[in-house]
Amino acid sequence: QVDVTAMMRLFGYVDVTDSGFIAAVLSIAFNPLFWNVVARWEHKTRALSRAFGSPRAACYCLGAVILLLNCVRSHCFTEAMKSQPKLEGLDCHWAYYSGLTILAVGTLFVVSSFLALGFTGTFLGDYFGILMEAKVTSFPFNVLDNPMYWGSTAIYLGWSLMHASPAGLLLTAVVAISYTIAVLYEG
Repeated sequence: QVDVTAMMRLFGYVDVTDSGFIAAVLSIAFNPLFWNVVARWEHKTRALSRAFGSPRAACYCLGAVILLLNCVRSHCFTEAMKSQPKLEGLDCHWAYYSGLTILAVGTLFVVSSFLALGFTGTFLGDYFGILMEAKVTSFPFNVLDNPMYWGSTAIYLGWSLMHASPAGLLLTAVVAISYTIAVLYEG
């Protein structure tokens, strides 16, 4: 049996009907759906490559859109946290510094993934026909699969702990679920 007491207590602090919370959930779910649909469409049609004059230009444009959408998602996430109450038990130094540590580890995974893959490797270049010479097996890919996704999830978890935010913790779970679905879809 699973003890859901802690989860029910967490839901007591979160207004899931709040428009900011709903906007955050929608932006979290939309991002991986968007980039996977667009990348597969490009792979089948090469429409973006033709429209932008080259696969590289199209990939860079899609990457810029993905970055912009990630900024919107992070903004919605932060605003949803700010509009909801804090959890007193997390509003302390140990939770703040634990969150900061988790955020730093997540940032390490995201940045090192980007450096290992480069821009086109990070932003779906393979769907545009821009292939890497070999599979990347160095850090952080030798530590875990999909380090960009799990690093991003860790960043949101750390951010939520730093702000003692039950809404942020719940939204982090939505991030993890969205990325889990994306990994299944991409695989």
